[in-house]
Amino acid sequence: MPDPAPVTASTAAPRPSAAGRAARLATPEMVLVALLIGELVWFSAAGTNFLTLDNGLEMLRASTEVGLLALALTPVILTGGIDLSCGALLGLSAVVFGAIWRDAGHSLPVAIAAALGVGLLGGAINAWMVAGFGRPALIVTLGTASLFRGLAEGLTGGAVNYSGFPSAFLHLGQGRILGLPTQAWVLIASVAVMAVLVHAATIGRGLRAIGYAPEGARFAGIPVGRRLALVYLLSGAAAGIAGLVYAARLGQARADAGTGFELSAITAVVLGGTSIFGGRGSVWGTMLGLVALGVLTNGLRLADQPAELAGVLTGILLIVAIGVGARRGRA
Repeated sequence: MPDPAPVTASTAAPRPSAAGRAARLATPEMVLVALLIGELVWFSAAGTNFLTLDNGLEMLRASTEVGLLALALTPVILTGGIDLSCGALLGLSAVVFGAIWRDAGHSLPVAIAAALGVGLLGGAINAWMVAGFGRPALIVTLGTASLFRGLAEGLTGGAVNYSGFPSAFLHLGQGRILGLPTQAWVLIASVAVMAVLVHAATIGRGLRAIGYAPEGARFAGIPVGRRLALVYLLSGAAAGIAGLVYAARLGQARADAGTGFELSAITAVVLGGTSIFGGRGSVWGTMLGLVALGVLTNGLRLADQPAELAGVLTGILLIVAIGVGARRGRA
């Protein structure tokens, strides 16, 4: 037998270039870590009392509602869907809680159950239209966002502000347990549940398959309709919980509660590397995106910058993240 041909520079497998190695290392998570480091350095110099424990806990407290929405949006976007109604549903849940407790005179547990029920009902409407009738999630949730906000304004007449809640309820948004804000434990529990769902359970693999190719997922035996219904129900439930946390944190419930929260939640998800086109993403990336947004908003406030600047920068970050995701999807 002839001796095997020697491996030469021309026949050996090409070694990745420095640019190629750098591109592989530039994952969304690594980019976010670099962004966070830059934010911390900048705001610690420009802001007042930025790097303090109390400020860190305040950032955690203020980010919980958006964090709950972002966690629930992660599996929604993994499937290639979207939920633009979660912020409006948060507001409706908060208003219903206030109306049931103050106007109807029911007990606190009944009012809490009503708010959670409204969240689940809103999620069920989205699930029914998207999973049951195959309507585009963008159009469906755009319509239900207007519906939910309109109902909240109708209940309050656009002016009623529910307040005066019992101290036991306010502890959810203003108290502490074991040194952490009470609502932080709600967020931690939600992270654990969503991490198991997305990363450890077979459902998570099914959600990715749906995001990559819905028809292929159906041929593979994945119950696409039920999986889609599940993620929109979870999004509605998260909006209901976030509505209660919001009312407890601010001590009030108004029709405009949660305005713009859906943009911040989507930005956190996409910044964390979840593809807006579906099929790729992680809960951990979403949490990194949430921290980056929380630090940005808090740091700008402590640096005495205009509040509108946070919205502008959030929009820019979202556009850049979508552009980078589209480029990675074509690569």
